Amino acid sequence: MPKALKKLQLHGFNNLTKTLSFNVYDICYADSEEQRLAYIEYIDEAYNADRLTHILTDVANIIGANILNIAHQDYEPEGASVTMLISEEPVMSEQLSNTQSPGPLPDSVVAHLDKSHITVHTYPESHPTNGISTFRADIDVSTCGRISPLKAVNYLLHALESDIVTLDYRVRGFTRDVRGRKHFIDHNISSIQNYISRDSKQKYQMMDVNVYQENIFHTKMVIKHFKLDDYLFCVDEEDLSPKEWKRLHKLVRQEMTEIYYGRNLARNLEL
Repeated sequence: MPKALKKLQLHGFNNLTKTLSFNVYDICYADSEEQRLAYIEYIDEAYNADRLTHILTDVANIIGANILNIAHQDYEPEGASVTMLISEEPVMSEQLSNTQSPGPLPDSVVAHLDKSHITVHTYPESHPTNGISTFRADIDVSTCGRISPLKAVNYLLHALESDIVTLDYRVRGFTRDVRGRKHFIDHNISSIQNYISRDSKQKYQMMDVNVYQENIFHTKMVIKHFKLDDYLFCVDEEDLSPKEWKRLHKLVRQEMTEIYYGRNLARNLEL
């Protein structure tokens, strides 16, 4: 488990900015008009502004911040945006000692928040001919001072249960100690994976790209196994012919793989 650096005696306020960008993708197959309508209904329930506001409020509570202002908007036919202005609360010594430990899961959230901001924006997208729809949500948690957005990683992973997740964490700026020495980071970190719970590590395939000298950390995650029923609307996989099941399973997996590796693969599917 990563350890906090020796407590710094700072000159003035901690000016470090810590930003966690959390990009998630939710894939499904909806070919007919009936299926597309069911898909939109699902998106409206899972990613509406009220639910996203609730999730971001929990994030604020987890990292220890106060909410100053909330703006949110639903869009037609689906999607939403939420922006939350936050500020840092006084951090108790017990909270400081646990700053670098993995954050809580959704069923154990108890907290508050204030300074910087949290935002979420959603981006619905669909393929014009093959029935695949991919819904993306971008969440940014940016904090100043001692509070850390990394505390929210586990909660967001479990609350959103996404197929592909891209995590970017960066520490910017510097803060000075009482001797005038600059500190460009105030905690030890080798990977975002240090903050991810064991069940998620078992569920996802993951890879890292880290630039330690720049305090930039990047982790990509893709679900290892999936049940096709979870990606269908108005039809059960048991009702599909073996040939159709294989085609749709391959279609969904290929969409995941292309997003995960960031490149198109040869299309060898019978569409």
